[in-house]
Amino acid sequence: MSLSKMKKEELELLSNKDITNLILEESKKPLNTAELFKKIIKLLDLPESAFETKIGDYYTALSTDKRFILLSDGKWDLRSRHTSDKVVKVTDDEEEDDDTDATEEKEEQEEIEEDSYDDSDEEYDEDATEELKDLVVIDEDELELEQ
Repeated sequence: MSLSKMKKEELELLSNKDITNLILEESKKPLNTAELFKKIIKLLDLPESAFETKIGDYYTALSTDKRFILLSDGKWDLRSRHTSDKVVKVTDDEEEDDDTDATEEKEEQEEIEEDSYDDSDEEYDEDATEELKDLVVIDEDELELEQ
């Protein structure tokens, strides 16, 4: 059903995103955010002040809806009208290279950490070990039972 044939009551039941979808389907061409929102305000017979107060929320709603795409010229269009041939696909070879690089970097970092650890200044304190031999560790549940 076309927008011009829909009653105001029917339009009020639709979300702004659904109305936008209908506007773009009928217009056959991309429109910018302001043009789209002004058409919605006119269709729903909203006050002009609604434009200033709600345009930001409207833009956010469009940008999170997968049905719409924001083109490089700042105009919105239906995603279904655009092919995804410009999407870059990562091949398995590239993924393997990334994994190899990350593994090598991790191994190098571990070697650096091992080389930088110096225990020559530390002295082993046998008395401290002797003092801790009778230490008992209990968890929180056991502690609550004792209280």
